[in-house]
Amino acid sequence: MKVLVTGGAGFIGSTLADLLVDEGHQVVVVDDLSSGNRDQVPSEANFYHMDVESRWLDRVIEREQPDAVAHLAAQISVSRSVREPLFDARVNVIASIGLLAACQGHGVKRFVFASTGGAIYGDATVIPTPEDYPAAPVSPYGASKLSFEHYLHVYREVHGLSTVAMRFANVYGPRQDPHGEAGVVAIFSRALLAGEPAVISGDGAQTRDYVYAGDVAAALVAALKSDLAGAYNVGTSVETDVNHLYEQIAGAARVTRPADHGPARPGEQRRSCVAIDRIRHDFGWKPRVTLAEGIPLTVDYFRQERAATQ
Repeated sequence: MKVLVTGGAGFIGSTLADLLVDEGHQVVVVDDLSSGNRDQVPSEANFYHMDVESRWLDRVIEREQPDAVAHLAAQISVSRSVREPLFDARVNVIASIGLLAACQGHGVKRFVFASTGGAIYGDATVIPTPEDYPAAPVSPYGASKLSFEHYLHVYREVHGLSTVAMRFANVYGPRQDPHGEAGVVAIFSRALLAGEPAVISGDGAQTRDYVYAGDVAAALVAALKSDLAGAYNVGTSVETDVNHLYEQIAGAARVTRPADHGPARPGEQRRSCVAIDRIRHDFGWKPRVTLAEGIPLTVDYFRQERAATQ
């Protein structure tokens, strides 16, 4: 199978690209390197330095003739989506529709979309939250992801393109970008390893569903090989509050300093955790790396990264 991965130089995208190469698939990576790293792209992959808004992307798909596309490139900042909703919509909806149209026009057989399992559901009253819970995003970012999911359905019904949306919980692991607001594990890891304080927003009792990047990549590969449609949560169904997360990271970093606490973020979701019964049943997928296993692996990655730069 030949797979084109947008955002394939990024945290999750490069992890997926590595797994695809390991399984013997051909890989094409498209990334503008705004947050990704060229060194993370497997040497076996064909790499194109461009963003998803580029008018040349259609030519790349025509030239490479991929069997499937994994669309991970996106505007991922919730706060930026609030400040710049038009930019968010341009990247996450308009440019993504252009990619979808190019795939349909050049005979791509499968389209897998990286959606969100937190921002789409908003402040859910059912925890863990299943896919059929009413979608009620409270940010332009969540709205843009949900909007594009509707376009996936349209292209499946009208054009016969096989599409699926994978709704990620909070993904963490090696290569995570510590500069993004969702990268709390990377932010805390780097801070503690550098001897700096880690600041928890609010009381730290807010919960999230943390899923390891390697497990997410495995779910994406399963989706690429399937023809199942709709939306699938990708998480662990386990809630972890930020205070406990800090304790896990501090332990792995061999730091005894307690966390600092800062102001709560206005409008931040109090609880977010996704149900995974559907993906477990339909794909036979389940998370294999627990938080207790994944945090030390992630901290060790950042420890090695720090040592390499000193």
